[in-house]
This record gives sequence, C-alpha cells and structure tokens, in this order.
Amino acid sequence: MKRMLAAVALAVAFAGCQVEKPPPEPAKPPVKEPVKEPAKEPAKVAEPAAGAAGDVKSRDLSLPPPRARIDLGVNVSLHGHPLMPPDNPWNRDISGDPVDPNSEALVASIGKDAALHPDVGPNYGIPYAVVAGSLPKVPVQFEYPDESDPGPYPVPPNPPIEGGADSKGDRHILILDRDNWKLYELFAVYPAADGKGWKAGSGAIFDLASNAVRPAGWTSADAAGLPILPGLLRYDEVYEGQAVEHAIRFTCKRTRRAYVYPATHWASRSRDPNLPPMGMRVRLKAGYDTSGFSPPMQVILKGLKKYGMMLADNGGNWFFTGAPHPKWSDDELNTLKRVKGRDFEVVRMDRLTAE
Repeated sequence: MKRMLAAVALAVAFAGCQVEKPPPEPAKPPVKEPVKEPAKEPAKVAEPAAGAAGDVKSRDLSLPPPRARIDLGVNVSLHGHPLMPPDNPWNRDISGDPVDPNSEALVASIGKDAALHPDVGPNYGIPYAVVAGSLPKVPVQFEYPDESDPGPYPVPPNPPIEGGADSKGDRHILILDRDNWKLYELFAVYPAADGKGWKAGSGAIFDLASNAVRPAGWTSADAAGLPILPGLLRYDEVYEGQAVEHAIRFTCKRTRRAYVYPATHWASRSRDPNLPPMGMRVRLKAGYDTSGFSPPMQVILKGLKKYGMMLADNGGNWFFTGAPHPKWSDDELNTLKRVKGRDFEVVRMDRLTAE
C-alpha cells in the first residue's frame, strides 16, 4: 500500500502539476506543534491543490502543518513556508546593519550606473521541483567529487533543468524533498552515458532545518557554496504572500578571491579588495522612492530594503535570480531596471575569508 501511495504521488507531481480540487478533509484533531520524526504509520488524506483537473494527491499528516500544505510539482507555491530557519542568514533583516566602509568602491566595481536586472520571467530563471520523500534516489557522477555530496539524489523523471533539456548553460537542477525537508541541488547536469542516473559538475545537499554551512573552501551547485533555492525570487511570495522575506541571489562579472559568511567558496583569481567577495550582502537604500512602481514590484523593492541581495556567482552585473512562472510579466519586471547600482549599499562584512 505504501508503494502504491508513493507511486500515485510521484505520477501526479510530474503530470503537468495539475490536480482536481480535493474533497474536504475528514475531521481530525489539529496538529498543534511540528513533529520532528514522522509517525511509523502516517495517515493519508487528500492534499489541497492549486491546479485544475487531475488525480488527487496525498500528504503525510505527521508533517508539520505549514510544510504539509506545500504542493508537489514544478515551481509550485510554498504557501509562505520559509525554506530556512528564522535565524538563518538568508532570512535575517539587515535593514539596520551598518554600511561597509568600502561600500562606495565595491558598488562602483559592479557599476553605479548599471541597471538592476531581473533574471526571471515566464520562460526563464532557475526552476525547482518539490518531491515526496518516497521518490527513489538515483546515482550522480561528479566532475568535482571532492567538494560534492555523493548522494544519491531524488531526481525525478524528466526533471526541470535550467534553460531546458538542450541548454548549454549552467543546467541547474533544484529538488526540494518536502517530507524530509532537505534540498538537493546540482550544477551542469546531464544524463549519464550508461543511462543510469546523471552526471554533474557539482552537487550539494542541505538540511533545511539546520543553519550548517558547507565546509570551508567547498563549492555547492553555486560558486559561493550557498544553496540556490532559498535565494530565488518566487511568484507565489510576491503575489500570494505579498512579502519577500529573504535575501535574493545575485551575480556580478568580477569578484574577489574571498568570501564572507555564509559563503564558503570563491571563484576568482583577483585579490583586489575593491572587488566584491562571494556572500557579500547589499541592500536597497532606505530612502529610495518606490511609489512609482506597481504594488507587486513594490513588494520586491521592500524586500530589497529589508533583506537585500547576496552575491552567489559570477555573472551579469546586478542580475538577480528567480524561478520561472507563466504569470510573471516581463513588462512589469523590467520596470525594476529603473533601479541603478548607485541605489544600493554594501552591508558591513565582519567574517571575511581571503587569500
């Protein structure tokens, strides 16, 4: 029976992510507190779904209630559930932190006149998949095994790959195991030549109930050694939750051979102190006038003032990353390009590691 339920959940999660509205749940006592360990014989009931017609999914009532409401599928709503602990650096309010003494030079190195660039839209960004804990795991071969978590990884059939199956780019795969609350991330992923599993440049597994970081000097699926999914801008948090309550991942072209906590890895040969280290945090200046933007864009800008952005990789200057969603409006997102580099400031960096 357990295998049958797992197979049903998996089939539904990747069948277009469409489900019919479930029947009302049978009356049960409310779960008062999150439980750390799942029950041996968890009850199954119909799970709330955001889609239309399809088979009914099931959820494990032994899960903490907020997490149990997270849908299965690709780029689905997390229904306001934070991906990391409240005191994790990604979720820390940095609006009152002091400005770094070298902020002006660091911002200038990225570009004072360069525009903020939304690297997200209806058809681009970094996708993610939410899977059940029962999904079978498969082996992954790594190009950089010394800095990768060996796995195996719960890669679903036909997983969402950044840029698509034929992409020549970074080809990230991000997988959120909802039931075990773990995050599996892979970089440069391709099917293995023998048809069994996958090969990837690097990979990392994160326990989302922990604030543990990668070992010093280790990369992840991102250059800085950081998790990717917690830093993605998502459609559901902007339009459903109407609040971005975490730092957003961003990139720049030139970085320093250094990193600042919680980053653990650099990706540069330059020791220039005026170049940004991986993990650097910037925020939109408090006095920036957001009144001329649409309400959803104001949600994003408010988040940039309170939580800012965290430097995670080499890439386009001031490019911030999100997950694709068909309802994103390119025209609306492009209004954010009115924000320039000079409108940001660097938060003081206290735990810098440099060579």
